[in-house]
Amino acid sequence: MRMLCWNVNGLRAVLKKGFVDWLRREDADIVCIQETKAAAEQMPPEVTGIPGYHFYSTSPLEKKGYSGVALFTKEEPKSVSYGFGIEKYDIEGRTIIADYGKFVLLSIYFPNGKMSQERLDYKMGFYDAFLDYVDKLKAEGRKVVVCGDVNTAHTELDIARPKENSKKSGFLPMEREWMDKFEAHGFIDTFRVFEKAGGHYTYWDTFTKARERNVGWRIDYFYVSDNLKKNLKGAFIEPDVMGSDHCPVGIDLKI
Repeated sequence: MRMLCWNVNGLRAVLKKGFVDWLRREDADIVCIQETKAAAEQMPPEVTGIPGYHFYSTSPLEKKGYSGVALFTKEEPKSVSYGFGIEKYDIEGRTIIADYGKFVLLSIYFPNGKMSQERLDYKMGFYDAFLDYVDKLKAEGRKVVVCGDVNTAHTELDIARPKENSKKSGFLPMEREWMDKFEAHGFIDTFRVFEKAGGHYTYWDTFTKARERNVGWRIDYFYVSDNLKKNLKGAFIEPDVMGSDHCPVGIDLKI
């Protein structure tokens, strides 16, 4: 089973840049999209009616043109939900939870904390609410896959300029320590199972043309619970796929 994840920075915008062709070419079993910037009722038919895929999207969104996640899946999940049951975190449309029986998939666009202290506090609270949710799934013996834009580079290997960004949200000690905690709770950074070196990024600033120089951040991840580690057969980043300031990431699981 191949799973892909991509922050498209506007699904309707990326449609004009070959998104559907990319989706068909990849032919993945599951494709998780973050930052759609559109609610379900705003999705054009060329997105909602792609042959071979069931389509799910968060709706409504508290703010129009902001946040939003979507899911393309060949196999119809047993159930789909849209949050942790905490209104202040669910109203921004950041979470899709798809239960496939053999595993539970969470596709999440985690908050960005750069705008203000209030948004940083919101981000850290969201992190904790998410961790409580997946901890409960693990305690029930469920196998869990988590993917999305986590909006934090975990280690110095995951960012091109760690010293310059050490006091900015996205690379703050408190954010990185939370990721340490997340992994300590039994979740595996799939890419690091197969690749130990730095220089691999998933986001580049558009205004400074950072992608051309590979001055980036690895902030988009696939995590699996440790009871799925033996099922993990590959993990990868697709930096050559254009259309967004992020690029897709993916995993191969034997289910």
